[in-house]
Amino acid sequence: MYLLQYACMQFCSSILSSIDYIGTIDAKELKVAMRALGFEPKKEEVRKMIAEVDKDGSGTIDFDEFIAMMTVKMGERDSREEMMKAFRLFDDDETGKISFRNLKRVAKELGEKMTDEELQEMIDEADMDGDGEVCQDEFLRIMKKTNLY
Repeated sequence: MYLLQYACMQFCSSILSSIDYIGTIDAKELKVAMRALGFEPKKEEVRKMIAEVDKDGSGTIDFDEFIAMMTVKMGERDSREEMMKAFRLFDDDETGKISFRNLKRVAKELGEKMTDEELQEMIDEADMDGDGEVCQDEFLRIMKKTNLY
């Protein structure tokens, strides 16, 4: 599995887990989901966004409303810059590379139970220069290869 596919799979999983048991997302849950996507919305912006797509006036949005809203929002972003934001979420030690330790931390934070071997395979798949880490160019290459950038 590619590093980026893994990140996207985990991202989608985290958003879906934000939906409460009745299938709706309130302002607080929407803010969490948007931050996971790399947005930094203000409380008032989130309320306004919900009001714009909340057809039934419940103060929450359902999954279809969420998809419609985020499709527009994602289309407004600069994709390269957004990919670099995602890269920086992995690169918490600011080395300019995603190390095994970085990837393991993200997997743990997302609640993924992956073996060290599986994590290393992900690094190896993306690592073109053989240094054992994933640089920004390698990260972007994997993103392009999987049609996520």
